[in-house]
Amino acid sequence: MSARWISAFLEAQAAERGAATNTQLGYGRDLGLFAEWLLARGRSLETANRDDIQGWLIEAEAAGLARATRARRLASVRQLYRFAHEEGWRDDDPARTIPGPGRDRRLPGTLDEAQVTRLLDTAARSGRTEDDRARNTALMELLYATGLRVSELVALPAAAARGDPRMLMVRGKGGRERLVPLSQPARAALAAWLARRDAGPAAQSRFLFPSRGKLGHLTRHRFFGLVKEIARDAGIDPARVTPHTLRHAFATHLLSGGADLRAIQMMMGHADLSSTEIYTHVLEARKRALVLEHHPLARMEQGES
Repeated sequence: MSARWISAFLEAQAAERGAATNTQLGYGRDLGLFAEWLLARGRSLETANRDDIQGWLIEAEAAGLARATRARRLASVRQLYRFAHEEGWRDDDPARTIPGPGRDRRLPGTLDEAQVTRLLDTAARSGRTEDDRARNTALMELLYATGLRVSELVALPAAAARGDPRMLMVRGKGGRERLVPLSQPARAALAAWLARRDAGPAAQSRFLFPSRGKLGHLTRHRFFGLVKEIARDAGIDPARVTPHTLRHAFATHLLSGGADLRAIQMMMGHADLSSTEIYTHVLEARKRALVLEHHPLARMEQGES
């Protein structure tokens, strides 16, 4: 069972977050070591608790492992249990509140508004058929308009989009439901896609974005590939663009436009406001970079150094 957990987690990391091969190997190595450590103590990934995780990290520190290595191991375990909690495999997340050994929190990557506009414009021209282009436009417009997690987006039921809705009902982590507003461009793209979807064989599917695969809907992995293709065609480095990047862009652009942090938290489905507060740091970092790049005194100082 532990091996299946790790395998499913690594597949999702590649599909949703664009994890590079080396990153996946690192996760796999860390989680394999943790699973072996648990097995030697009659435990497993399914039954491990907070004390087990802390015990593993304490042993790593006693063995002289560097702080960066211990931080990476904790990050791997955190990601796994967050995923397991999202998938409903566990009712709790035993790693969520474990403090790290002091590594700086990594800011999420994002895109500026002009880059997002290029992606959306390119999506409307991306695909072999009119149906493909309508679907790709709806996917991208919905993702940027709502900030949905990719797993939430690809599994949307068709019923949620009927009747030109102003809001979408989304079932997120732990089965929690939330309402997210739709922009006018997203509503238009959704209506155009529904008209084409309902005119073809996909009309019988219960999913908004159906597929002939075993899941019955577009997979996370396939959507990840579509986003990469659209980024490349838009002239944006595909390495910088994933579905998760557009989720970050949604939140960052709302915040820079003056949206309330609590409202963004609700729309993104964050259980904890601290998960949303990271976007304030993204804006601060961008503002600092803007000053250093454009302020005349900053340019003078850089020239003197």
